[in-house]
Amino acid sequence: MLRSMFAGVSGLRSHQVMMDVVGNNIANVNTVGYKSSTVLFQDTLSQMVRGASGGTGEATAGVDPQQVGLGVRVGGTDMSFSQGASQLTGRATDVAIQGDGFFVVRLGTESLYTRAGSFNFDQNGYLTDPSGAVVQGWMGDKQGTISPNSPVGDIQLPVGQVIARSPPRR
Repeated sequence: MLRSMFAGVSGLRSHQVMMDVVGNNIANVNTVGYKSSTVLFQDTLSQMVRGASGGTGEATAGVDPQQVGLGVRVGGTDMSFSQGASQLTGRATDVAIQGDGFFVVRLGTESLYTRAGSFNFDQNGYLTDPSGAVVQGWMGDKQGTISPNSPVGDIQLPVGQVIARSPPRR
């Protein structure tokens, strides 16, 4: 009786974690660049009730082992990096990643990674995310040539170039 109770309780606890992850996915349905997660379950130890045995002759078959599972546990959560739907925003500074990868942004001395491509230029001409982190990358020269062998730095408008400001988002 206790084995069955422990197996049932472990299933309920694991199911609660799965419901938490599904709730988080639903809560972030409108979050820019959000990738949904799934829960991975694992079988806990199984108890051997009866071992396997071989047949005694040509006409008799062997007997399979008999095991009783002792429940389930959460093995981990896995983030889905499948391609989401792209949508046009009409803003030249909104970008998307197709396939694997992240944008690198610098906030102070930290390098952070994001898939959210909702960027804008700040008052100093730096391309930033909504939290003010500066987008990192390679700047092109006057001919538009980009050298990926050069060091990564802040993305900034050339000196003296002004862009038309769009009204703030509501």
